[in-house]
Amino acid sequence: MPPTPRQRQGRWAEQRALRLLQGRGWQLLSRNWRCRWGELDLVCAKQGRLLLVEVKGRRPGSRDGGGTAQLRGVQRQRLRRAWACWLVQHPDLAAWPVEFVAALVPLPPAGGSVRWLRLEG
Repeated sequence: MPPTPRQRQGRWAEQRALRLLQGRGWQLLSRNWRCRWGELDLVCAKQGRLLLVEVKGRRPGSRDGGGTAQLRGVQRQRLRRAWACWLVQHPDLAAWPVEFVAALVPLPPAGGSVRWLRLEG
């Protein structure tokens, strides 16, 4: 089944965020990793640190604050649960410090830069 327009936009947003991170020296470890508790969009590593990135592609003027409204309670709980599952599969990285961030990516045709927000782990 071909991807829906929404899925294509999500992949585009993830790819844009990933290119920016790789340009800053981050290495991709996992992309769209799933378990029963949720999905991790991007997991990257750099110099003994981990970065968990939740990517939100948004059009200008979206009603959810450009994606920030979806980064509250339930979504963060899903991220924490999925992260715990990921660490079970990657126990050698469990001691590395991790930072949780959101990448708010403006979708075409809008221009603009990606907004990065630090999330509580």
